[in-house]
Amino acid sequence: MRTDSADRYRKIRPLTGRLPVFAVAVAIGIAVASLVPPLSETVRTALGFASGAGVAVLSGQEAADDAAKRRVALSSDNEEPSIVKLTDDQIVAAGIELAPVQQGTLAHRIVVPGTVVPDANRIARVSVKLSATVAELRKNLGDGVTKDEVVAVLESREVADAKSEYLAARLTGELNKDLYERDKILWDRRVASEQQLLRSHSAVTQAKVKLDIARQKLFALGVTEKEIAALPDEPETNLRRQDVRAPKSGRIVDRKVDLGAAVGRDNLETELFTIADLDRVWVELAVSPTDLPLVQEGQTVSVAAHGLAYRAVGKIVFISPMLDRETHSARVVAEIGNPDGNWRPGSLVHCTVEIEEHSAPLTVPASAIQTVGKDKVVFVRTAEGFEKRSVTLGQGDDRINEVLAGVRAGETIAVTNTFALKAEFLKNLAED
Repeated sequence: MRTDSADRYRKIRPLTGRLPVFAVAVAIGIAVASLVPPLSETVRTALGFASGAGVAVLSGQEAADDAAKRRVALSSDNEEPSIVKLTDDQIVAAGIELAPVQQGTLAHRIVVPGTVVPDANRIARVSVKLSATVAELRKNLGDGVTKDEVVAVLESREVADAKSEYLAARLTGELNKDLYERDKILWDRRVASEQQLLRSHSAVTQAKVKLDIARQKLFALGVTEKEIAALPDEPETNLRRQDVRAPKSGRIVDRKVDLGAAVGRDNLETELFTIADLDRVWVELAVSPTDLPLVQEGQTVSVAAHGLAYRAVGKIVFISPMLDRETHSARVVAEIGNPDGNWRPGSLVHCTVEIEEHSAPLTVPASAIQTVGKDKVVFVRTAEGFEKRSVTLGQGDDRINEVLAGVRAGETIAVTNTFALKAEFLKNLAED
């Protein structure tokens, strides 16, 4: 009996003696695996531990499938958040403007420097046509004028002589006409001779010719029809005065004389003022010979001033057939509207000439696109805020970009202050 018991003890002891060593090894492996998360799953799988309380031994294929599932779950848990949560009030406060994804027109452009100058067809020189002295200057630099408004008054002996000659010819003509009417009555009564009637008729004709000559001389000196009609009632002291009128409406941009200055002939100044109508102005572009074949009259030009927010759109009206000797560039003239007077002659601008255009089914403004990592993204409006959406871009210009994939027509996206959305997205990513 003792022998049987001793034999049974000897059979069991080797097994129980080795069991604590095995348990210690397993415990150490589990501890190491817990410190290294990527290794934990491998160790647990290799040792056959399941998530439950029991122990299960997996085959090689089952262990690989289980590890793949765990890696997919892990990657989905660590996926980047793509939503930037903002309320409507926060969007308004941040100054974020929205616009739909829609069809647009892309344009190929060239950018060239330019200078604003007055429209040559809208400039008038106020000049004198006689020797005179400046008696009054009724307009100063920058003043607005209307057509036929008096801008200056001259005093001239020449105009006084011409007016006197006209008045004398007019009086002579009226007298000769009365004499002819009297001689005609006498001729009808057979009291006067035919020779006397013919002399009276000849005198009337000569007086009329002299009156016409005196009238044309006044026109040449700048006297208007209305002023000539008022000459018989004008005081003699005003015969030497001559009004100078504006030939067109505009603004005084230059004044050449002062009060009391002698003007007119004999190498004296003949120009008093320069009037320019600046409601429309020209922009002179300097186009290089390489770009010149692409430029044509009638093309649209967008004009922007350095450091200024406003823009203007005009059309090319003239292309010079000759190149400048010094710059070897061609003079190209575009016309733009200037109703508010923002475009001052002499201003330096840069001009964008639209060469060709083509439409794209899906476009977004260039300001809507941001770069996150290696991806181009836009922020699509959602119920919670904005969703970061990666997009594939096609052709683009300085205004819009074609979108090949990533968004659908009609989706609303942020088009301004998108850098703030990008910063908020990166902040949320760092916190996660």
